[in-house]
Amino acid sequence: KFPPITILFLTSHSLNPTLLTFMAIASAGLGGWMGLNQTQIRKILAFSSISHLGWMAIIILYNPKLTLLTFYLYSLMTATVFLTLNTIKATKLSTMMTSWTKMPMLNATLMLALLSLAGLPPLTGFLPKWLIIQELTKQELTSTATIIAMLSLLGLFFYLRLAYYSTITLPPNSTNHMKQWHTNKSTSTLLAIFTSLSISLLPLSPMILTTI
Repeated sequence: KFPPITILFLTSHSLNPTLLTFMAIASAGLGGWMGLNQTQIRKILAFSSISHLGWMAIIILYNPKLTLLTFYLYSLMTATVFLTLNTIKATKLSTMMTSWTKMPMLNATLMLALLSLAGLPPLTGFLPKWLIIQELTKQELTSTATIIAMLSLLGLFFYLRLAYYSTITLPPNSTNHMKQWHTNKSTSTLLAIFTSLSISLLPLSPMILTTI
């Protein structure tokens, strides 16, 4: 995300607002649509990245600080998801189905992190989308806000599918595993901090808004 965000920041004042809005909506739509039929988790998160870039690009002309806030929160939530997936050694949806029997607590927090990345309230990921829609409405771009909000439902589908596979679905005749309640201490501490921030920053939104 860092190179395209940097380029957008440097060139945003000289870009055509209509073209930038069209590109942002196309990015959000393409990322959501292409991620629907994927089975590899890294591809799903890659198309999720494309979709989130559309949210960042659509508001950069009107409130660059809000774009930065969205970038920071997205990086935080994505780091949480990747750390969790690396800990449970899940690369595809089929391997996520067996991870619940090994680390049930970690899979439960993964579900919350995925729902936060989808932008569901009252989790952290809802904050940037709420602020972007509010800012677009202030700029009298209600139709644009409505379109990009509807396109976020595509991303919500595959995030819910990931959450479903990780916590609700169990394969038939699955092999019993000894539950791993403890992992590497340094990784566990970092993961605990990231997970807490990824799911609980929304109540702090008044304080965060003072920085924008």
